[in-house]
Amino acid sequence: MRWLEVADGVYARRHAELDLTLGLVVGGERCLVVDSGTDEVHGAEFAAAVREVTPLPWTLVITHAHFDHFLGTAAFLPCPVWAHERCRAALRDGAEEHRLDWVRRYRDGGRPELADRIERARLVPPTDVLTDRVALDLGARTVELVHPGLGHTDHDVVGWVPDAAVVFAGDLVEQGAPPSVGPDSVPGHWPSTLDAVLALGPRVVVPGHGEPVDPGFVRAQRDELSAGST
Repeated sequence: MRWLEVADGVYARRHAELDLTLGLVVGGERCLVVDSGTDEVHGAEFAAAVREVTPLPWTLVITHAHFDHFLGTAAFLPCPVWAHERCRAALRDGAEEHRLDWVRRYRDGGRPELADRIERARLVPPTDVLTDRVALDLGARTVELVHPGLGHTDHDVVGWVPDAAVVFAGDLVEQGAPPSVGPDSVPGHWPSTLDAVLALGPRVVVPGHGEPVDPGFVRAQRDELSAGST
């Protein structure tokens, strides 16, 4: 696990497991944590790493309702937890099935300790939801939470840091592997959703998995998705 400072006070936290990338944005009075990890043990490790960077109170945003992005949330409580309004329903209706699928995968793969951690993790619903966009004041810095459209899921949220020109894209962008198209993905809309992400004007795009990338990488991934959906 390692930190990458992609701009002043804007960090990506890289994890070997699942090639996962979590995020942190530090303002003058508060900080924003982007996704919480795979389980409560992982979440607690991430929370401790955040505390090594800043003592400021945190708000958490969940980019989408897949276990590796939200099952660590309990480790950050109490705090505001933001997500898209459809994420709340996805957590309520599909999170347990998604969790059990990954528990089986880890058990079948001979990694019962990780399966146990995922199985034990508490499911924490969001406290606050957005439909299209909301601005969070961190003190001398604003982060905009934006739903750019349908893609990896129907409820993806990105975190846009205008003063740093950094966007946390969740699993709308992946580096090191092709984008993950699952049963809850909307591939026909995904390319135009990436256009909306690019229209924000980022200099750096932090994917949900892999290393930070530039807009050219995102445009190439958009074109691959567009070719695959035709």
